[in-house]
Amino acid sequence: MSDPPTPTPIPPTSSIVPLDALFNNPLFAGGIGLAGLGAAAALARKSAIQGAAFIKRRLLVDLEINKQDEAYQWLLAWLCLPRPPGGFVTSRLTRVHHMSMQTTSKSGQKRSKDALIAYQPGYGRHIIRHKNAYVAVHREKQSSSNMMTGEPFETITLTTLYAHRHIFAEIFQQAHELAVSAEEGKTVLYTSRNIEWTKFGDPRRKRPLESVILDRGIKERIVHDVRDFFMRQQWYVDRGIPYRRGYLLYGPPGSGKSSFIQALAGELDFGVAMINLSEKGMTDDKLALLLTKLPAKTILLLEDADAAFRNRRQVDADGYGGMTVTFSGLLNALDGVAAGEERITFLTTNHIDRLDEALIRPGRVDMTVRIGEATRYQAAAMWERFYGDIDKDGKGRERFLERLEELGLVADAAGQKKTNLHTSAAAIQGIFLFNKDNMDGAIDMAERLIPRIYEPAPQEGIKVSA
Repeated sequence: MSDPPTPTPIPPTSSIVPLDALFNNPLFAGGIGLAGLGAAAALARKSAIQGAAFIKRRLLVDLEINKQDEAYQWLLAWLCLPRPPGGFVTSRLTRVHHMSMQTTSKSGQKRSKDALIAYQPGYGRHIIRHKNAYVAVHREKQSSSNMMTGEPFETITLTTLYAHRHIFAEIFQQAHELAVSAEEGKTVLYTSRNIEWTKFGDPRRKRPLESVILDRGIKERIVHDVRDFFMRQQWYVDRGIPYRRGYLLYGPPGSGKSSFIQALAGELDFGVAMINLSEKGMTDDKLALLLTKLPAKTILLLEDADAAFRNRRQVDADGYGGMTVTFSGLLNALDGVAAGEERITFLTTNHIDRLDEALIRPGRVDMTVRIGEATRYQAAAMWERFYGDIDKDGKGRERFLERLEELGLVADAAGQKKTNLHTSAAAIQGIFLFNKDNMDGAIDMAERLIPRIYEPAPQEGIKVSA
């Protein structure tokens, strides 16, 4: 009996898929090679990007400032400053090719010599040199905008070496000093814009406190009380009293209420934040929010406070309170649970009889002062301010006061003869301004200080008898 045949073994190099044939195929081998090169290139690119990002994080530092930040305008003004000339390389690296222009002109002046033109880096990327550090500036205007104002959002990004990161503090220190120097000797006015405070025009030159002439002792009493308030912050804190002070100035128009507040702000080196309570769109919530966000070192001024009492209704049952400030909303904003502290508030009114006692009580109004009609003391002090340099012997002043006494506008020197008519400090100043260097002209025009009653013009076709 013969043995079964032995099966022939399969060579180890053979397989079901002919790999040798595939690799020997030039088309397949070329595709593998290209794919490998592509993968290697992609890996190298990704590694390079990650490496560059890693190096950037390690070597560079950037700082972003948006337009809503107060320092944004400071930085733009600082970028307008001329740079010291550098070397050949520096002058070409820090050359700004795209600029924008900011023009500031005096109010009412259209002549080119009265305009101030400042060039600043426009939108895009720039490089500047500050001391020994190079700083990349990227000013960008975004596509989105503020829903309230419609202004597009803007940002400025500063980038420099991490080793020079301290340069940011120096830049913003210089920018802040530049902004302070631009407002030095001036009073900044603020007005409400939606729920934010914005500067109202250009800063105004400070008005000297002595230029506002009130009746004897009034000005000094208010100034003393304000200064005493500033010195007693810890006294308020120790006793758990909200650190705020309120003043109400009332009296006829033209008596100097608003002028005194502006002069007081200049004396204290404060700004003035104005709120119109009868403004369309001013609500209780908006008023309360504005008062909590009051700028630092600023006097809050609520002119014509009696306007809020024309809408004394409470909030409706559905929670809607209308488009004006309610009486309760004003009280809560001034002295409510959410009312801000470290605040000086001045309220003015021509009709104190329209104000409720709830507003005038201490805590909301701590001092009430009447600034009334012009007195003999005010008329004499105003004469000295306008004509003191030419009326050396004071005879012109005495003639002017005698004329006012004859017209019944001021009391006599002894205070025995009372007045039957009244005039305002603004009216006296008006005739002085009309007769700047003419004392006799001012005396002759004194009769115009008598209050006049203006009757409505007659209708057409109706005759008025003489």
